[in-house]
Amino acid sequence: MMMNGAQALMKTLVDAGIEVCFSNPGTSEMHFVAALDNEPKMRAVLGLFEGVVTGAADGYARMADKPAVTLLHLGCGLGNGLANLHNARKGKVPVVNIVGDHATYHVKYDAQLQSDIETVARNVSPGFCRTATSTETLGQDVAEAIAAARAKPGQVATLILPADVSWGEGGVAVEPLSPPTPEAADEATLEAIATAINSGQKSAILLGGHALREPTIMAAAKIAAHKGVTLLAETFPTRMERGAGLPYIERIAYLAELAMVQLSDIKHLILVDAKAPVSFFAYPDKKSYLVPDSCQVHTLAAPDQDSLASLSKLVTAVGADQAQPKLQSEKQPVSPVGKLTAEKVCKAVGHLLPDNAILIDEGITSTLMLAAMTAGAPRHDLLTLTGGAIGQGLPNAVGAAIACPDRPVFALIGDGTAMYTIQALWTMAREQLNVTSIIFNNAAYSVLNIELDRVGAKDAGDKAKSQLDLTGPNINFAEMANSMGVHGIRVQTAEEITKALEYAQSQPGPHLIEAIVPESLNKTKRKILPWLLRSMPSLPLSISKALKKKLAP
Repeated sequence: MMMNGAQALMKTLVDAGIEVCFSNPGTSEMHFVAALDNEPKMRAVLGLFEGVVTGAADGYARMADKPAVTLLHLGCGLGNGLANLHNARKGKVPVVNIVGDHATYHVKYDAQLQSDIETVARNVSPGFCRTATSTETLGQDVAEAIAAARAKPGQVATLILPADVSWGEGGVAVEPLSPPTPEAADEATLEAIATAINSGQKSAILLGGHALREPTIMAAAKIAAHKGVTLLAETFPTRMERGAGLPYIERIAYLAELAMVQLSDIKHLILVDAKAPVSFFAYPDKKSYLVPDSCQVHTLAAPDQDSLASLSKLVTAVGADQAQPKLQSEKQPVSPVGKLTAEKVCKAVGHLLPDNAILIDEGITSTLMLAAMTAGAPRHDLLTLTGGAIGQGLPNAVGAAIACPDRPVFALIGDGTAMYTIQALWTMAREQLNVTSIIFNNAAYSVLNIELDRVGAKDAGDKAKSQLDLTGPNINFAEMANSMGVHGIRVQTAEEITKALEYAQSQPGPHLIEAIVPESLNKTKRKILPWLLRSMPSLPLSISKALKKKLAP
């Protein structure tokens, strides 16, 4: 049967094992939409906002270890979804974007929705951005986009699809292309790093990307056990396997001053699918590059290399093959009681977290204690805000739940960030996803109140402070959830959130728990924190490390 372009595109996608399309289509994409009906292997998931679509594709790929496809409407639709594609790019997550465009002959008329889509797309797809030019070669374009997205370390690949290329006859499906096989570290690199570890100077292995999965973590933990090497994880992991039965790995702190304390006595920093730590923002009179001058940085495996093979070779090179990694024992916190705080929410999650859960953290300041409260919980995966563009958490939960329908998903979300992509709740209800969303409602952009002091913006008045405040009107997330078909409840005590979590786990479908909490860092703490951070370099290292553990365990 002769295929049009959209049908050839669809068959090329499913033949490559792509099974889910997250979409927010428009007129230019109608032939792609029609092609969905003829392809039973492709699941179509509608998002009411493009940021939900792109964030869901990100969350899906993190958990499925393969790309989903997005369908977006022209440059404006792509622009609406750009923030979560930025997060996917920073997380090195494979995503295939299909962005509809006007028919090729219509472009010259500069219609209302005409825009330079490639310029927009290159921000998030620097490695693969292409406009399809003919129906006959569309299948090849799609196959190459998929291969580019899948090639290690993973990337967002964007294919722009003019409407006439989509509806034109003569489309040809193309078989999947094999991505290149990643290489392991060479012998010279292994020898240099083994020498550094064997020197007796304090060394640390910084894991990121795919290196935060169990096999790679266990290999690194053998070296740690045998040689006393410190294990660290990047600040915002794409996907980190953690919990009881795995080694504990401390993440690099978000606050630069605390990260510098973590690294202060390290003489050799070994990177495995990670970059050397830098400050999230620039601050007056503070360093941006956080590695001490006295520390030598070594790259064992770059993001496009094979982390597991490289670490396995290093295990042998330092004689750690028979070493026994130090593993966390199972230990969950007791059920919290009393008036609700953000810390007690994290404690309740740690107390009740079931085995094999997926935990999504976009709680910003409210989840400072989450890592400590879930360290000994049953095994789970942690997904975090890789690119810093808020509004990722709820859409990530949609994608993760679709990728892993038999696993419970818990999304811990700040109130400010929830409002960026609150439409994700509607998709959760429509698809009946096993997601429990916990919204920390402290009625503030709390992290920005902290940053106001850290950047040196003094004497903020009422107008400035009003830009960081979410009161007037107050948002009721439980009512919003119920209006979109998600069971929503508001809680104000620790006993209430425990009961709400137990109910959510006993009932199918999506749930939202709105936790009314005070800011984790109140006005007094915000005044003290900048002074405390400034004083850290002058304190004895043991005291600085103790303070770091207290502030960001």
